[in-house]
Amino acid sequence: MAEVNRKKGETFDALLRRFTRRVQQGGVILEVRKNRFRTSAENRNKKRRSALRRVEKKSQYEYLYKTGQLKDDRRKGNR
Repeated sequence: MAEVNRKKGETFDALLRRFTRRVQQGGVILEVRKNRFRTSAENRNKKRRSALRRVEKKSQYEYLYKTGQLKDDRRKGNR
């Protein structure tokens, strides 16, 4: 983090200008912009559990549809 100490007789505007210049030169803003939308990768176990849950839900849905316990209300176009 950029640190700036106030000089004797310096105005707040000048101090703020010096601070922003120091932050820009330090590359802090670029790093923040790069990592702004970055998401951490899911771990393997979480991915596996999610995939297993999807497979289980799909097989359960297909079973209910084949046995006639579930009506097919899927509309084409989704609009």
